[in-house]
Amino acid sequence: MAPPPGVAAPPRSQRRRRGVPGLVVVLLMVVSLLIGALVGLVGRPWLFPAESGATGLPTSRSDTRGDPVGDTWISEIAAIALPSTVFIEVRSDGAGVTGSGFVVREDGYVVTNHHVVETAVDGGAEITIGFSDGTEDRAEVVGSTPDYDLAVLKIDRTGLTPLVLGDSDGIAVGDPVIAVGAPLGLTGSVTSGIVSALNRPVTVRSPDASGADPSSYINAVQTDAAINRGNSGGPLIDANGEVVGVNTAVARDASSGGGNEPGFAIPANQVRHTVEQIIETGQATYPVIGVLLDPDHDGEGVAVASDEVNGSPAVTPGGPADEAGIRPGDVIVAVDGDPVSQPTELIVRVRAHLPGDSVVLTIRTGSDEHDIEVVLGEQVSK
Repeated sequence: MAPPPGVAAPPRSQRRRRGVPGLVVVLLMVVSLLIGALVGLVGRPWLFPAESGATGLPTSRSDTRGDPVGDTWISEIAAIALPSTVFIEVRSDGAGVTGSGFVVREDGYVVTNHHVVETAVDGGAEITIGFSDGTEDRAEVVGSTPDYDLAVLKIDRTGLTPLVLGDSDGIAVGDPVIAVGAPLGLTGSVTSGIVSALNRPVTVRSPDASGADPSSYINAVQTDAAINRGNSGGPLIDANGEVVGVNTAVARDASSGGGNEPGFAIPANQVRHTVEQIIETGQATYPVIGVLLDPDHDGEGVAVASDEVNGSPAVTPGGPADEAGIRPGDVIVAVDGDPVSQPTELIVRVRAHLPGDSVVLTIRTGSDEHDIEVVLGEQVSK
């Protein structure tokens, strides 16, 4: 059977040093077009107060568990997470898409994936959010970014219990995690596993995107906690009950025929920055270095285009790369000492930073190799 739309292009060669070689990254939404009624969760509210930052997003929990012992931590963290994790249904012209999300502010702000609510971004669809107590609310899109595959929704309700966005820079490979959401529309489902890898350069493409370019570039957290269709937008939670990622994609070998494929989540630190931007301004931004890349380069590193592309200069005049001294035809071989071998890998490494951050690019010009510090520019996500 042919693979569904929304599949990222495979690597050009075997030069890739890290990432997901030989796998196809698939948006969960693409394989989860579920049409049907909401299924209420069974449960009761659990109140665990959290301190809040200046933006209103909670920054810490008052009852952190510490190291997990045995399997009892899973049920305890699940009891915290389930009342704050929501089921999302988006309906338009009789068709429906379902996904997951979670509360990030007590006054009705909810986070999910862009691809879950994509059809409602321009007001063309209706969004319904279901809670664990069986209640439902209509939601509006506050803002959305396909570049990071994140969206913020708002419902007219207060007194909610938000989940805390933890520090994704503090997690380690092997740390226990649980994924919460509604796989196959089965609301309130919890799966457990570990953090399998960090800093996976993952690209995904929306089925409605034009051309072959990915819609999202994610410096992802990889997990073996089962993530399936309908988990999109739900939280990946550590043993302290804090969200360390937003579940967004699975990697699938075209010959596997399904199974427990690796799942990927957007790191919580990126989620926090983007959510705060969207709540404050209604839009998000991402960092850029201001160059066009040569997709046909087959040597080491990632090459800057040598000539204009469709009338656009290879190096943006006055942009970050131009001011740092990067020239057309230069080859970028590393970001902050971390080698890169493909254009998508370079883009993911750059987008793991924030606009205004400084990165050190290792540049090869002819036979000369040297380091250049670049202050990243800013582009508004469309």
